[in-house]
Amino acid sequence: MLSTVIGVVPWMLAQPYDRYVVATRFLWSRYDPFMPIVNALTCVLDVVLIFVVPAAVPRTLFAAAAGLLLLVMTISIVRNVPINRYVTSLDPAARPPDWERRDPRMRWRGWNLTRTVLALVAFGVNAWAATALISM
Repeated sequence: MLSTVIGVVPWMLAQPYDRYVVATRFLWSRYDPFMPIVNALTCVLDVVLIFVVPAAVPRTLFAAAAGLLLLVMTISIVRNVPINRYVTSLDPAARPPDWERRDPRMRWRGWNLTRTVLALVAFGVNAWAATALISM
């Protein structure tokens, strides 16, 4: 997600309508299968560790990381995926007359930034939990 924030989003914002629609179709078919799997597997592992790890501090941290990843997945499902579906349903050759009003790029950028920050915090919390576990 971080690569999207620092590279893909600025590039997408600079694209004209037709290229934006084509690029979204291209990128979504590649990112979509990968990111949900990684987030879900990490969340499941965090939940398993909540029940397996005997120490309270790492257990609490794994629970916090799982909660953050649940937020990431919720934002993806409720906000970003509907925007991606809308954009991929558009005809690149037929720009809607009210595109300036309906252009979802800034909304998508905001939600993507939010979920990226949450995912990075979850990563940090998981690293903290692992460090606490190793230090015991």
